[in-house]
Amino acid sequence: MAEMWINMGPQHPMTHGLWNLRIKVDGETIVDAEPEIGYLHRGYEKIMEVREFQKNVVLTDRLCYVSSITWSHAYCLACEEMMGLDVPERAKYLRVITNELQRVASHLMWLAAYGPDLGLLTALLWALRERELFLDLIQLISGARMNQNYPRIGGVRNDAPPDFGKYCRKVIAHFRKKLEDHEKVFEQSKLFQMRTVGVGRISREDAIDWGVTGPNLRACGARIDLRKLDPYDAYPEIDFEPAVAHEGDSYARYKVRMDEMRTSCDLIEAALDKLPAGPYRSKPPRRAEGEGFRRTEDSRGEALFYVIGDGDDRPYRVKIRSPVYSNIFAAPLMMRGNKVADVVAIMGSIDVCVGEMDK
Repeated sequence: MAEMWINMGPQHPMTHGLWNLRIKVDGETIVDAEPEIGYLHRGYEKIMEVREFQKNVVLTDRLCYVSSITWSHAYCLACEEMMGLDVPERAKYLRVITNELQRVASHLMWLAAYGPDLGLLTALLWALRERELFLDLIQLISGARMNQNYPRIGGVRNDAPPDFGKYCRKVIAHFRKKLEDHEKVFEQSKLFQMRTVGVGRISREDAIDWGVTGPNLRACGARIDLRKLDPYDAYPEIDFEPAVAHEGDSYARYKVRMDEMRTSCDLIEAALDKLPAGPYRSKPPRRAEGEGFRRTEDSRGEALFYVIGDGDDRPYRVKIRSPVYSNIFAAPLMMRGNKVADVVAIMGSIDVCVGEMDK
């Protein structure tokens, strides 16, 4: 049978946002693939260069609406490095708490989308149910449910409300029990095992060569987590081990994210235990000169901001590194040799957010 190219898109399913995937097939077997992006390109970096430093925080929130706090946090860290600004200790711990709340909410959104992709509608209902509890906590501390605009250059927008720690611990205790139920639904499902185990495998070496980061890289056996290797804020003060798997397939990527949610809960509780008193924000200068380079462990991998100031009240240059951009272009390696029916299982396991990729 002759080989032919098929367009799987432009489409929205299995991802947050619109993009196109071209696959080259020989019968039902995929022999090559080519992601086509740019449908959501908004010129983010250039928009940020005409806005004041602090006003850009509200923009970075919208790079990925599922993980907005982690993106605005990365931008604030880069600006603080450029300005030589010290952040209060309490703000560092509040950032860790909100980052990890956001990470759990992000992974639950992924799980809710991945379940129906593979025929498990129960996963959608359960994961969104638990995600609401974490959004409640984020809303309690930030005042917003989506696009929270919570980190600030110099700290965070506001302090934690009274009894915030009590509510966090209550939700986490409830969630740990529910997470076991989620795992039973997935791991005792013959259908889920058939669709993910051994499907979409990528080697540790290929993943590193293609710039894959985050849970997708740790699923290949690489113990690379910027919270440990290049720590920031209060992460150096908290002991934890990143979740790792070794098979490099779709099932391993699922397992890493499930384990990572437990790690995030541990980090939140440890940060609450150590949360110091004191101010939660220091005042940044309005104008700045120099350069700041900061990378963080976003829910999807290595997020990076490079900010240059020329003495004005707005950046001279902003560069954003999206983890999904590299992850998605490694997808053809995962797809070759698999069947057309496996495309959704593979791409869903990568956790694509097109908004941050296209920028």
